[in-house]
Amino acid sequence: MIYRIALHNLKNPSDAEDILQEVSLALITKCPDDLDDEAVKHWLIRVTINKCRSFLRLIWQQKRENIDDYLHLAAPEQRGVMEEVLELPRKERNIIYLYYYEQYTIKEIADILHMNQNTVSSHLQRARKRLKQMLTEGGTYT
Repeated sequence: MIYRIALHNLKNPSDAEDILQEVSLALITKCPDDLDDEAVKHWLIRVTINKCRSFLRLIWQQKRENIDDYLHLAAPEQRGVMEEVLELPRKERNIIYLYYYEQYTIKEIADILHMNQNTVSSHLQRARKRLKQMLTEGGTYT
């Protein structure tokens, strides 16, 4: 899960592996002991997204591999959708991932991302609309 979130955010398998290592280290050293399994999962998602944001802020990060080189690893029927999901803005991409791949509810996503439920719902609707437009018209989102 951590690797997939990092890959969705960074679009680079090597960088996603680095984030996985950093988050694993944070889990061992910084995770509160009093959390139940679901709270730990939410904590991991939050830490992963934050570490990805920090990683993307680095100046040297401008030189990176393109995820298009690795799309052949996805199942053939998912390649088109995956390419389009990766074109979405990061917030919408994260919400789509958490909703469809991790199967969290809008309320749970709002809690994880520290956002209002209505905001999550709006981003989800906007992302669906953009994906539908991209998949049916073959263009980029507007």
